[in-house]
Amino acid sequence: MSKICQITGKKAMGGCNVSHSKRHTKRTFDVNLFRRKFYWVEQDVWIELNVSAAGLRTINKIGLDNALKQAAEKGYLY
Repeated sequence: MSKICQITGKKAMGGCNVSHSKRHTKRTFDVNLFRRKFYWVEQDVWIELNVSAAGLRTINKIGLDNALKQAAEKGYLY
């Protein structure tokens, strides 16, 4: 499974390690992902999502149902 948040759509970014001598080597900045189970009250089911820390805060702020609707509109759910 790829490292993409199913709520916010965040994914790994590319960049460079820069040494003391200013030498650049490629690296990736991974997302802070968690595999979490949520109880979806409206559907009366448990669902499992790959969620970043920002996605967890979004779910806490607007609720699971609204977060899933927004993610589905933007095409982040798979």
